[in-house]
This record gives sequence, structure tokens and C-alpha cells, in this order.
Amino acid sequence: MNPQKLIGVIGSRDCDRETYDRAVTVGRLLAENGWGVICGGLSGVMEAVCKGASDAGGLTVGVLPGDDPQSANPFVQVRIATGMSIARNVIIVRSSSAVIAMSGGAGTLSEIAHCLQLGVPVVGLDTHDVSQDIVHVTSPEEAVDKAISLAERAK
Repeated sequence: MNPQKLIGVIGSRDCDRETYDRAVTVGRLLAENGWGVICGGLSGVMEAVCKGASDAGGLTVGVLPGDDPQSANPFVQVRIATGMSIARNVIIVRSSSAVIAMSGGAGTLSEIAHCLQLGVPVVGLDTHDVSQDIVHVTSPEEAVDKAISLAERAK
């Protein structure tokens, strides 16, 4: 795997079982297709996507809001402790070739806004519908296929 190929996955820190399972599938599919995952490194969608990617042998990067690398979920391999709180969202977006947004609240919405402002392609799976530039999909498989396609086109 080329470690420079990262797709961001953003979403709620607190999610239901269905969203968690869908995020595990997204992580697994990204890893199986040779893409690393970058996220906020905490719980919920972030933990699930890292679990799926890690279980499939993929790279997982967590950009943490605090200054303690140990605050990352157990599936994060590369822990980046920023001490930057929500300002770390820009790092996640800037480091991504494309972003998959899953569910989420205000933090996810801010990351989507950064994607739109910075020209990073964003795929939405059961998330905010705030722009015609978000490519909305209905399944983890479609989300991964579309994100990879957009990331490869954006090179």
C-alpha cells in the first residue's frame, strides 16, 4: 500500500450500531482497495472505520484534538496529538484525497465545509445535505467506490 493515499472518514463520535457497522465496512473496503484511512482518531464512526481498515491490514491515522496520543481509539496506528481541538479538522481534510462523511453533528458539518472550501471531494453517507457538491450515496460500497474514483480524478 502507498501510505500517501489517504481517504478521510468523518462522522459522529457517538453513533448507533448500524452506523458503526457501516463504518467498519467502509474502513475494510478502503484498506482492501489499497487506501489508508485518516480520521479524528476517537470513538464512534472514527473507531469503527479504523477497526475495519486495521482488521483488513490497512493504514489508520488519527489526528487527535488533544495532546495525549493515548486518547486515540485502539485501532489507530499513527497517532497525531495536535492539542488543537477542533482546528485539527483542517489537517484531516488537507491530508485527504477525498472524504467520506457518515452521520455526524456540528463537527462533521465543519469538516464538510472545509472540504467544500478547499476543493476536497466529499461523499455523504447518511449525513448533512448542505451542498450540491456533496455526492450522496446509500451504501458503504458505493461510498468507497465513489470516494476512490473522486480521489483518483483529483490527483
